[in-house]
Amino acid sequence: MTIASKLLRRTLNCVKLQSSGLSSKPQLTSEQIFAREDKFGAHNYHPVPVALCKGQGVHVWDVEGKKYFDFLSAYSAVNQGHCHPKIVSTLKQQADVLTLVSRAFYSDVLGEYEEYITKLFGYDKVLPMNTGVEGGETACKLARKWGYKTKKIPKDQARIIFAEGNFWGRTLSAVSSSTDPTCYEGFGPFMPGFSIIPYNDLAALEKELKDPNVAAFMVEPIQGEAGVVVPDDGYLKGVRDLCTKHNVLWIADEVQTGLCRTGRMLCVEHEGVRPDILILGKALSGGVYPVSAVLADDPIMLSIQPGEHGSTYGGNPLGCKVAMAAMQVLVDEKLADNAEKLGQILRSELNKLPKDIVTKVRGKGLLNAVVIDKKYNAWDICLKLRENGLLAKPTHGDIIRFAPPLVITEPELKECISIITKTILSLK
Repeated sequence: MTIASKLLRRTLNCVKLQSSGLSSKPQLTSEQIFAREDKFGAHNYHPVPVALCKGQGVHVWDVEGKKYFDFLSAYSAVNQGHCHPKIVSTLKQQADVLTLVSRAFYSDVLGEYEEYITKLFGYDKVLPMNTGVEGGETACKLARKWGYKTKKIPKDQARIIFAEGNFWGRTLSAVSSSTDPTCYEGFGPFMPGFSIIPYNDLAALEKELKDPNVAAFMVEPIQGEAGVVVPDDGYLKGVRDLCTKHNVLWIADEVQTGLCRTGRMLCVEHEGVRPDILILGKALSGGVYPVSAVLADDPIMLSIQPGEHGSTYGGNPLGCKVAMAAMQVLVDEKLADNAEKLGQILRSELNKLPKDIVTKVRGKGLLNAVVIDKKYNAWDICLKLRENGLLAKPTHGDIIRFAPPLVITEPELKECISIITKTILSLK
């Protein structure tokens, strides 16, 4: 192709993007966007090289106009699909009325949201925050305060137990509980009172819980960032029983696994158990606005008094309205049922892939992952998937997560399975 032909093609693409509402001004090329971020931004991410400018439902488009299936869903933040019209409409309506007053004053929206979310999940109270990691920090503070006030743990001796492979963010507290050197190396000293045990190991948990200074055990029902690690059946019930037996709070980190992702509204519902503290985030706003929440009953939540915890933006009217709309979409569109049904189809088809390339398939609902044999490069496979119209990202070198928006239809899923199969078979 001549230079003139390339320029003509790029111009036509820009016109096409503008006429379709993808752009209102001349677009930079993908390469120019990569270079700009590299020059002016911190180098704390390693993105798949694709420059996105529009999303709708299960699809995203790059600046050259190429359309992709999104199989990461912003790490499960867009369970409801990109730019869901009901959520976006709610955002626009509230943005014209009142966005932020801080918690220095009451608003007419916060109590409405608090009543909605506590009744939906069956807890006495909610503490609103903005991001998932703030939810984790809030849960840890609640557990410590409860430990001192209610369990009578001696001052500054409270312990919180975590599982190997956990991931709940990158604040200093979060990395203090990490077993991934990429997360914690070079950031010490670390938070005291944090201990780590193997995941999916009830015997190790009970050994730690015998210590009367343990206030809480915080765990993901399925470990997402670790590569969609699913525990044995009965593990969550065992966690519930042991925490009850030893008067220890069970904190369930459902920031990624919750809100219909695994085929239930909450992942813990697969075993019919209820944590003492529940952390939600990501899809709590459908990817439209940062919203997170910590739910607990009065004996725990009322441990914290005015001035002891908070956030300027936590519980803001805009976020509250968006969160209610996002949760209602999950309910109205029966997205848990869709995730359960299509997740079974996806895993069934993934298990048909050559075992010398895809050595393992695991997941629940539409939170899934494949383990790639070490002789292949998962990053290179993701680049091939991108070329074939599907976006996914590796984790821990040899694992690829497949987590599309929960609004995906069966015909769309089968098209995606065809892309994945074609890509994997091309390695032969």
